[in-house]
Amino acid sequence: MNYKKSTALLLSAVLALSVAAGCKKKEDASASKATGDTIKIGFLGALTGDVAMFGKPTLEGMKMAADELNAAGGVLGKKIEIVEADNRGDKQEGASVTQKLISRDNVVAIVGDPTTGITKVAAPIAQKAQVLLISAGATGPGVVENGDFIFRNTLLDSVAIPACIDYFVNTLKYKKVAIITSDNNDYSVGFSQTFRDAAKAKGVTIVSDEKIKDGDKDFSGQVTNIKEQNPDVIFFSGYYTEAALIMKEARKQGIKANMFGGDGLFSPEFIKLGGSAVEGSMSALGFAPEQASPETAKFIEAFKKKFNGALPGLFDAQGYDGVMMIADAIKRANSADPKVFKTTMATTKNFKGVSGTITIRANREPIKTPLCLLAVKDGKFVLKAKVPVKMD
Repeated sequence: MNYKKSTALLLSAVLALSVAAGCKKKEDASASKATGDTIKIGFLGALTGDVAMFGKPTLEGMKMAADELNAAGGVLGKKIEIVEADNRGDKQEGASVTQKLISRDNVVAIVGDPTTGITKVAAPIAQKAQVLLISAGATGPGVVENGDFIFRNTLLDSVAIPACIDYFVNTLKYKKVAIITSDNNDYSVGFSQTFRDAAKAKGVTIVSDEKIKDGDKDFSGQVTNIKEQNPDVIFFSGYYTEAALIMKEARKQGIKANMFGGDGLFSPEFIKLGGSAVEGSMSALGFAPEQASPETAKFIEAFKKKFNGALPGLFDAQGYDGVMMIADAIKRANSADPKVFKTTMATTKNFKGVSGTITIRANREPIKTPLCLLAVKDGKFVLKAKVPVKMD
């Protein structure tokens, strides 16, 4: 046989074996996600930076759920392991962390991000990799549209806002509203549009529609414009830092109207930064410790025991529910393969979560009850009203 020809054949054979081995290794790695001794669930969120107030409690809740499941024998006889990383509230880092959780850590599912903007970055990555992602906080549009592996368990703005406006009109007799949007924040832009549409549909007059940016410090111009229109309430669709500064300026200019917003206001930092200026400000959430269901009461007691008497918040509860919903889907599917249990996740109905009763609709969006309207009173968020949400 020709020496060059035999050498070429030998090299071809070695290359073929290497490719085959590489393919098998890739298949084995993929299979290990569902067949190892542990079931890995990734946390996607900020542990440092401006939105760490949402990420840290989400992770706390996830770890509580994992500990509870593992103490009861795990899921399908396997231990639940929470894999964590810090995306710092940065979109680029969010994409990087998502990719690492999938390719390096071999997670079968991801809980996060609590914010809409980073969830929208992470969702197409998870969808392409066929790893289930459930956000325990993203409330804006453009999330589940990324594909059939993408879910969330939070009360949506599109559901919460009409219910809140009904309460404002019928109970508080509000007729005029000023809107403030942070136009470099995807969550804020989408949330404001949802509010505009719902307000118009309910006959509420928008007397002022102001724009700011995340990171701004001076809101005197916007507040002056609002003062001239004398609104009954100020709706702000952004986060607590700017919200607190806006309300300090509003009180300085003599405005008596309170602020209303979503879970972006729900942080002790809002009260710390705003002080007496944020008294009366309201936040619409899917969770409140007051008037707890049996499931929520049990969770609250366990949380207090673990965290020296502290009460859990919305993101603790939704992080906990995210892991528990994944565990429930895996059990019903009798499989930890996301290509299998994503189907049972999609059929979740009347799941008794600690953050409310949750049903996943045909579009993989949640419907959740009740809506909790919290207000700042004497330096604390307290329940102002529980508004029922139709579950059909």
